[in-house]
Amino acid sequence: MADSTSPTISSAFENDFEKVDNLISGFGGNGGDSPDVDQLVSSSDRFEEDLYSADIVQPSAPSPLINFGEESPTKPAPVVPVEPLIESMPSPVAAPSQKPQVSSECWVRSSIDPRVLDLIYWRDVKKTGVVFGSMLVLLLSLALFSVLSVVAYLSLSALTVTVSFVIYKKVMQAVQKTGEGHPFKQYLDMDITIPDGKVHQAADIVVKRATETLRELRRLFLVEDLVDSVKFGLLLWVLTYLGAAFNGMTLIILAITSIFTIPKFYEVNKVQIDEKIALIKTKISVVLKQVQEKLPLPGKKAKTT
Repeated sequence: MADSTSPTISSAFENDFEKVDNLISGFGGNGGDSPDVDQLVSSSDRFEEDLYSADIVQPSAPSPLINFGEESPTKPAPVVPVEPLIESMPSPVAAPSQKPQVSSECWVRSSIDPRVLDLIYWRDVKKTGVVFGSMLVLLLSLALFSVLSVVAYLSLSALTVTVSFVIYKKVMQAVQKTGEGHPFKQYLDMDITIPDGKVHQAADIVVKRATETLRELRRLFLVEDLVDSVKFGLLLWVLTYLGAAFNGMTLIILAITSIFTIPKFYEVNKVQIDEKIALIKTKISVVLKQVQEKLPLPGKKAKTT
C-alpha cells in the first residue's frame, strides 16, 4: 500500500479495492455465503464515495408520491388547465347601475281604474259604444244649447221613458193578473250610499293632485328652470291659437274623442309609432342641447381652459 502523503492514481485504486474487500468479508464472515450483489448495492445507498475523489455524495431524498403544491427544484409542478372550468361556470349577471325607468304607459295603466281602461281600449265593443255615444251626444248638445236647457231636456226625456215603461208594466200585470211588482224594484232596493272611506280616499287623491299641480305651476311661473319655463310659454302660445280656432266645448269634444281613439290606435300600431317617437325625441334633445349651450344661463359654469 502506498504512502498516503503522496497519493497517486495506483494508490487510489489500491485503497478502493481494500475497502471493497473488507466490505465483502464483513458480509461473508463466519463461513457465511458471499453477499448478493443487490445487498451490496442497497447497502451502498447509505453513502456513496467517489472512487476518484474523497468527496462523499449524499443520496438524494426520495420524491413524495403526492405533491401538495411545493414545486420540485428539478421538475416544475403540473399546470392545471382552468379554461374549461371557467367556461362551465355560469356567467354572473351584472347588477344594474341604476333603477329601471318606468314608462309612461305603465304609469297610466297603474293609475287608472281597470274598468276605465277596458272602456278606452274597446275590450267590450257594445259597452264602449254606449258610453262613448252617450258622452258624445251630451257634449254636442252642450255645444249647441245652454247647460240648463240640455239638463232639462235630458231629464224630461229620461222621466218620460221610465213613466211610460211603468205604466206599460202595470197594464200588462192587470190584464194577465200577475203579481210581478214594481219593474224597477231591484234598482230601488239597491244601496247607493257612498262609504266614508271612499269619500276620504277620493278627497285625498284630489288634494294630492291639486297640490302637485300648484307646485309645478309655481315652479314654472317663478322661473326655477329657464328651459322648462320657456317650453311652458311655448305651450301657452300654441293654446292661444287653439282658443282662437275652437271654443272650450269643442276642445272637450276633441279630447273625449281622442281618449277613445288614440290609445286603441297606438295599441294596434305600437312598433311603428315608437320608432317615430324615438326619432323625434332624439332630434328635440339635440336642438335643446344646442340652445342650452348658446343661452347664457345663470347657473352655467364657464369652461375652463
